[in-house]
Amino acid sequence: MGFIAACGVAVLAFFGFRGGWTALVVGVGSAVIPVPLLVFCFLWLDRYEPEPVKYLVFVFGWGACVATGVALVVNTTGSVLAERAGLSDSLVAVLLAPLIEESMKALGPILLLWRRPRAYSGLIDGIVYCGLSATGFAMVENILYLGFKGYGDTANESGPAQGAVALIVIFVVRILMTGFAHPLFTSMTGIGLGVASRTSARSVRFLAPIAGMLAAMMLHGAWNLMSVTATASAWVLLYGYFAVMMPIFLAMVGFALWLRSNEGRLTERVLTEYARAGWFSPPEVAALATLGRRLSARRWAKRVAGDAGAKAMKAFQFDATRLALLRDGMRRGLDGEPTRRLETLAEERQLLTALAAYRQVFVGRDPQAPRAVWDGQRYHITFPDGMVRVLDAPPTPVVPVPVVLGPPQPVPVYAANPYPYR
Repeated sequence: MGFIAACGVAVLAFFGFRGGWTALVVGVGSAVIPVPLLVFCFLWLDRYEPEPVKYLVFVFGWGACVATGVALVVNTTGSVLAERAGLSDSLVAVLLAPLIEESMKALGPILLLWRRPRAYSGLIDGIVYCGLSATGFAMVENILYLGFKGYGDTANESGPAQGAVALIVIFVVRILMTGFAHPLFTSMTGIGLGVASRTSARSVRFLAPIAGMLAAMMLHGAWNLMSVTATASAWVLLYGYFAVMMPIFLAMVGFALWLRSNEGRLTERVLTEYARAGWFSPPEVAALATLGRRLSARRWAKRVAGDAGAKAMKAFQFDATRLALLRDGMRRGLDGEPTRRLETLAEERQLLTALAAYRQVFVGRDPQAPRAVWDGQRYHITFPDGMVRVLDAPPTPVVPVPVVLGPPQPVPVYAANPYPYR
């Protein structure tokens, strides 16, 4: 974090001394405007199983400080060398810039996957980490374009009024129309990292991030090429924007939403094993399948147990999703190494213990519901006449139902894994 902060200070100092402090202030003020919205979109996408804040801050800071600093040095050096060689500066924008920028934006999430592999639980995590890194990069890059190339240069030539006009024009183009560009490019790398995090095949772990990064570079280079050729004909840029980039962007949004809904279905499907062993009741598993059901469960928990119940239900849902993703990783053979297998066992026990503690906050507190005990196969319900009757689970569980769990049984062991998960 100290290295990231030092890079950030160096980049801002370079901007300030080279372009003026007024332009720097204008650039920072205008470039920050879209950042909260973009960050919120990625956090909203990751609502089923939010990632630790420290990792999110790390990748955002990496993109904003380290990636921009390296790209600034390399691109500037490339422009100087191209000028000396009599080559067009457009070659730097089309060939060099996508290569260095996409590789540096991806390096932070790659380091996170290398050093903290458990920070990744699927494709959504890869998209979120890479998207935030790209958001930080785009923010600092926009400081350059909005503050210096927009306001600063124009104000020095034609006065502050014309500088403000140029600032607004560039803001509309770079923020309102193409603010999604950098996150879209780098999300391709995120998909590759997400695939690598959920496979046990060494070749896929190595090749998937490379394929994603190559796709990001190609998209970035194609976009820069359209921007360069737009100087000759604006129709090229308009065609590329509406016929190429917007469809890709909308397809990526749809894919990300499908991934998010699939994470809920995966949670319901995997935790059914734990329900049969008595660790969950069927209504609890069903209540985790969609965000709408989760919201209903939180409202119910707040009604019967107050704010503490709502807070416990929220934590219960997050940890249940983590448990499902952990169990899915067991299926995929991600815990093949002995050390990681022991870590997986410890994390599973920790999650099951935490889930049992959260459950005690809101279960059995609804005065409108009879006492019901789930033994993994049937319900034992105490009726108003005092009799305890045994009933089968209905085809569609009522959501949510406060059910007390009986003594849980060992979760079934996969044939490929000799270690029991209890």
